[in-house]
Amino acid sequence: MVLSDVAATPADLVAARVQMAISLGWHIILACFGVGMPALTVFAQWRGLRTGDEAYERLAHRWAKAMGVLFAVGAVSGTILSFEMGLLWPGLMATYGQVIGLPFALEGFAFFIEAVFLGIYLYAWNRLPPRLHLLTGLPVCVAGVASAFFVVSVNAWMNQPRGFDLTNGTVTGVRPWEAMFNPATPLQTVHMILAAFMVAGFGIAAVYAAAMLRGRRDRYHRIGLLLPFTAAAAITPVQIVIGDSLARFLAHHQPTKLAAMEGLNRTSSHVDLSLGGVYLDGRLRYALHIPDALSILVGFRPSTVVQGLDAVPAADRPPVTPVHLCFQVMVAIGLGLLLLGLWLGLTWWRRRDLPRSRWFLRLTVLSGPAAVVALETGWITTEVGRQPWVVWRHLRTADAVNPAPGLWAGLVVVLAVYVVLTVATVYVLNRLRTQRVTAPQEGWAEEFAP
Repeated sequence: MVLSDVAATPADLVAARVQMAISLGWHIILACFGVGMPALTVFAQWRGLRTGDEAYERLAHRWAKAMGVLFAVGAVSGTILSFEMGLLWPGLMATYGQVIGLPFALEGFAFFIEAVFLGIYLYAWNRLPPRLHLLTGLPVCVAGVASAFFVVSVNAWMNQPRGFDLTNGTVTGVRPWEAMFNPATPLQTVHMILAAFMVAGFGIAAVYAAAMLRGRRDRYHRIGLLLPFTAAAAITPVQIVIGDSLARFLAHHQPTKLAAMEGLNRTSSHVDLSLGGVYLDGRLRYALHIPDALSILVGFRPSTVVQGLDAVPAADRPPVTPVHLCFQVMVAIGLGLLLLGLWLGLTWWRRRDLPRSRWFLRLTVLSGPAAVVALETGWITTEVGRQPWVVWRHLRTADAVNPAPGLWAGLVVVLAVYVVLTVATVYVLNRLRTQRVTAPQEGWAEEFAP
């Protein structure tokens, strides 16, 4: 179903896609901290209350303030995204809005619960009994994860549309619960939520690793590194297993996307797993090949047939180069973060201490940006790998975009907004990093900076 007989120009289609990519790519980073940071903060506060260790409560107090800043900015970027869904993609929302409206509505409830209890958690820090105040942080943790689940379930539906019938091109028989819990929802939502905890964990740990490289080796900074890093490192192997399951899911439910991820042209058995490489002139070149490995990963035997790009017309294939490169980058970073976590785990098992090499701290500093890069490349793989469809095999992206002219003007405005938001966020967080912090209990008023 198309809203207008007038198609958008190629330039406006590109503008709409670029604007959506920038908005989503910017917002998703803040969303990850909104999912992962509350749990780390509440856990640090709980440890402080249980053990009486002031370092934990000082960390929780500092992280809560940063969490409030990121939530406020994320609310702005999330609002921009909600408007863009309707303004840029009316073909999607007018046709399928009734199908995917339920998770969006539930996400709104989760957002308001998170906002209300975050306000209570921040304002009532020294105004409620400590244990009661700790409990006010739990709804923030749950609501953040729930918001991620509801939003990602919509994206999962775009990859595996269910819950409706098409009668002469018109959507009928809408079943919103079936749409929300489509076949892709379990793996894709878990994959995203775990990624959010990894971004938050490695991102926070990177700040304290940088401080330790500058000589700040006190207990406050050691715990500030160890707590979020340990959480993120423990999640990493689980994330790799989920990612492997998701790739196997694609082989059966979205094989064209997997073919683009692997740069696989021809449908065949005994398919090699390709590491690296560049897709040029219809072929994957300069890659390292592991014989039969992709067939074994997909079907657990070398004779498993893996569908290639040749199974669909050229017009229905995604652009292979960005999908393949982003997938390779995501996998490489995931393995690197796994090795970094193993380094800490082995050292702690042997000496109950951090690795003494400064290279561990340097790599931990890099782990924060690396986790963000893995997140972004993963989303590029997911979204670009679905092209040219916005709803897989039902609605093309070119048919969903707003046909009105001048979408480039909106892109320019949005770019300016995000430049301002970025500068303001960095400025406020830097001020928070260096300001005098009054800890929750009297006698802790001392200056410290991660």
